[in-house]
Amino acid sequence: MKEHDEDLLDLPGDWLSAEDGPGRGPGGGDDVRATSETPAEGETPTEGERQTGGERPTGGERPAEGETPTDGGTPAEQESARGADDRAAARDDRLPPGQKLRRGWPVLHYGPVPRFKPDTWSFQVFGATADGEKHSWDHAAFSALPRAEVHADFHCVTRFSMLDNEWGGVLAATILELAPPAPEVTHVMVWAELGYGSNLRLSDFAAATTIFATHRNGEPLTAEHGFPVRLVVPHLYAWKGPKWVRGVEYLTADRRGFWEERGYHNIGDPWREQRYSYQEGEGEGPAL
Repeated sequence: MKEHDEDLLDLPGDWLSAEDGPGRGPGGGDDVRATSETPAEGETPTEGERQTGGERPTGGERPAEGETPTDGGTPAEQESARGADDRAAARDDRLPPGQKLRRGWPVLHYGPVPRFKPDTWSFQVFGATADGEKHSWDHAAFSALPRAEVHADFHCVTRFSMLDNEWGGVLAATILELAPPAPEVTHVMVWAELGYGSNLRLSDFAAATTIFATHRNGEPLTAEHGFPVRLVVPHLYAWKGPKWVRGVEYLTADRRGFWEERGYHNIGDPWREQRYSYQEGEGEGPAL
């Protein structure tokens, strides 16, 4: 894997707690950490894992689509049942292929949770910027940037989805406005702690709902879910939005990120079930 030089992001060398050990993951893992919503490298969820917490509660069997109860229910009960069917159908329309609803928010990442150090934390934009300069915000300055709210669903490649999330934070469009890319930029690499990166097409990064989230449903993110900042790209699988984001690099050519180099799809559109690199069509990603 092509690792990013730490000094480009000015990452403090001691962000990792001493008990974790330098360059090691839990259980003595390797020197690379993935920090997004994915299974560990090489893993896929078992059928049991897919089902756990993911089945839609139904409260018993429903009539087939378009039918009404035939058990002698009152007109009001039948109308209520039809309304429940309509709500379930609308909900199902929001689930990409192969996804199941989950009420909770599982914690999925590869490697330790970094300790947040506000005195040394910074968010940087670099690479092919329009002015050729690197742009940087400390935590106080980043927290003072214009804020927005995004109402969006969340789809993990491990086959669970959570509907109706309220994300609060800084829109990617705001970052693009404050630190514009050069005209020749086509992609970005979003960098997180210790060299983890996820690549995105510029159009996906610039989408109206792409947000550097600090809050979910009105509450600050927990450390396990990416505090202080995680990227959320609602129209792509969640691994495309890293936790513990530290910066954005503007690219004039596509370059695969951490999971994209390890068999995951370069784009990650859940509506097309773009889970794995073997599914990629011509022009959908650099050669592996």
